[in-house]
Amino acid sequence: MSDTDSSSTQQAPVEPPVSPGRWVLDPARSTVSIGTPTFWGLLNVKGVFSRVSGEGEVRADGSAHGTLTIDAASVDTKQGKRDTHLRSKDFFDVEKHPTLGFAASEVTAGAGGTATVSGELTVRGTSKPYTFTARTSEVSADAVTLTAELVIARADFGITWNQAGMIKPDTAVAITARFTRVAD
Repeated sequence: MSDTDSSSTQQAPVEPPVSPGRWVLDPARSTVSIGTPTFWGLLNVKGVFSRVSGEGEVRADGSAHGTLTIDAASVDTKQGKRDTHLRSKDFFDVEKHPTLGFAASEVTAGAGGTATVSGELTVRGTSKPYTFTARTSEVSADAVTLTAELVIARADFGITWNQAGMIKPDTAVAITARFTRVAD
């Protein structure tokens, strides 16, 4: 698994006016997409997960924690046969592991609207520590949008299917997560 310098999915203590309280993911304005070079790097297969949920909390001291949950069966690459294969035991094994998730346990604010997000990434029932940098693209009193670009080594999570060595070992994950304040 690889750490990147990009953005996040969890509620991060960014800059004012993000104030303490509970926040919930707005699934209609959030996206989680994947991309993997295949055919020996000649083609980049892209897809999106259509069902995501999440929540977070900003504490009074500015620290934050939260979760992002992805319905693994909602993967859509615009090619039905490939989507069925991605849902199979060769990849996400959605019958045994219906969700993918990230639980942010520690968020440290950085300069320029960034935050270091540390937590646990779970894929196919395997959880691994993961840290990345989040960036804010929208901040208001009632909403915050975070973006992230992660690189995931599939083999770290037991995803090793690779017929004829056609698929590169890493998958890029791009996340735009818009959180809205929960009324007290």
